[in-house]
Amino acid sequence: MDATLSGDVVRVGANARERYYDSRGYGRPLDGGALALAPVEAAHLLYRGDLNSVRDEAGAAMDFRTFLASAAVSETDFLVYKDLRDRGFYLSPAREGWTDVVDAATDGTAASGGLDFVVYPRGSGPWDDAVAHRVRVASEREPVAASALGDVTLAVVDEESEITYLGTEHLAPEGSSRVDLPTGVPGALLSDRVFLWDPPARLYESGFFGQRLDDQRGETLQLSLLEAAHLARRGAIAVEDGGGERADDSSAGADAVVDRGRAVEGDRFDRRLRVYERLREAGLVPKTGFKFGADFRTYAHVESVDDLGHSELLVRVLDAGHEFSPRDLALDVRLAHGVRKEMVFALVDGVDDGAGDAIEWLSVGRLTP
Repeated sequence: MDATLSGDVVRVGANARERYYDSRGYGRPLDGGALALAPVEAAHLLYRGDLNSVRDEAGAAMDFRTFLASAAVSETDFLVYKDLRDRGFYLSPAREGWTDVVDAATDGTAASGGLDFVVYPRGSGPWDDAVAHRVRVASEREPVAASALGDVTLAVVDEESEITYLGTEHLAPEGSSRVDLPTGVPGALLSDRVFLWDPPARLYESGFFGQRLDDQRGETLQLSLLEAAHLARRGAIAVEDGGGERADDSSAGADAVVDRGRAVEGDRFDRRLRVYERLREAGLVPKTGFKFGADFRTYAHVESVDDLGHSELLVRVLDAGHEFSPRDLALDVRLAHGVRKEMVFALVDGVDDGAGDAIEWLSVGRLTP
């Protein structure tokens, strides 16, 4: 059966609907039993030998090799389409008006939503209401905007045509770790940390703030600048400089810590502090994720550091306009999986309105369709 390329649609004549759409879920039905195919669908049918050729607008016939080499179809899209078909899925291009289920899956914004395919559960097709995956295709060399991820499966095609599927979801971090904060505990600001010489035990034992200077000798705590800024803003500690000059009020002490943080790591400190505070407000305990190459590791349920469980999340803080390299994204996900944690990116925009909506939480993990 022959077909004709017209713009970005391949049209196939009478009986095509019954042969391709009704039985195998290809294309969009037209009047009179005809069918409209996306170029990637036509390429797959050419590859299988179900279509003899596709004629271009000049009337020249293109076989599979010629069609795949043309500008009509992306080879990366074709490789992902073929792989999902080989796995037993029916799928449709994410085009507005293609099918009702596509429009529903893309919220009617398929053309601008950064999606390439809508994949149906095994045994279902475009005539059903169910959707298994919303897929975006990317080459390993193609940057991917963080804003295009979330509730999307990213299919990354590497240089050897292997495909890695990454599930991306929005989430709301939540835990039950909370502690009653003290008031005005003296703290000394040194170069890039704050020491509490005689803090209440619950700060460390129940709140997991800081690290003890020596487990065997006293209760002195070393706080990171993030921890100290968070506590100072809440009046829990009163920060002095290393020479013993105490700030007149808690806000001045907090400002001194924040200023020191900005001095040592620039604007990044503000983004990390906002994420740290949101995590604490959500009932999680953030601790440094340095050894895992992340900003934080988090504990959702801390009652006592003597009975500390396994941290669940690795959190990397990024600007909301960040573009991922798929290679780096795969590396982060692989590392998190290797240490039995979930990889989460905290995407921070440039405005802190205090309402908590300036941070988008994006979870990314390996997925096998």
